[in-house]
Amino acid sequence: MAVVLVLVLALVYRALTPPSTLMLGRWATLQPVTREVVPLEAIAPALVQGVVASEDQRLCLHNGVDWDALWSVVDDEDGPSRGASTVTMQTVKNVFLWPGRSYIRKALEIPLALMVDVVWGKRRTMEIYLNVAEWGEGIFGAEAAARHWFGKPARDLTKGEAALLVAALPNPILRNPRRPTRALRALAGRIQGRTAGIGGLSQCVRP
Repeated sequence: MAVVLVLVLALVYRALTPPSTLMLGRWATLQPVTREVVPLEAIAPALVQGVVASEDQRLCLHNGVDWDALWSVVDDEDGPSRGASTVTMQTVKNVFLWPGRSYIRKALEIPLALMVDVVWGKRRTMEIYLNVAEWGEGIFGAEAAARHWFGKPARDLTKGEAALLVAALPNPILRNPRRPTRALRALAGRIQGRTAGIGGLSQCVRP
């Protein structure tokens, strides 16, 4: 029954952008949520390319799961904390699963990622990811993040601002893109440098 429900939701989410489980949790506890859903073409290409460069450089090459990266951490006792999550896996975690790190959640991410890679494709997956990612307390999605941190729509983000938002993703509650620490600014600089050379690696999510 759960499998059928997830498949039905995945089909629905091909057309309707879902909330994340974090958003649902905030609504359930009467906490505010700020989000404005926008299509991928309304988000600065630098932000899309920055996510690929920083989070998943093999996005256009794998089937939702980067098996090489995953097997590299299987024998590591800190495997789940080291990641190996693709953008697809992060998206299904945000939409269908729960936050936190565990082998159980990681095991569920894998079949879900394989499924949505077929149902959604790369571009739709990236579009959903950038509309559900958390960028601060109650701030979800690229549009809300761009307006909250930089006072502009996501389509108008500069390369530097986009890199700062990507750099904040691993710890969005503690990292402030508007007033970055020296470490955050340095990380954003490295991301911006990698973005400049991303080239065809982001071809599958371009218009």
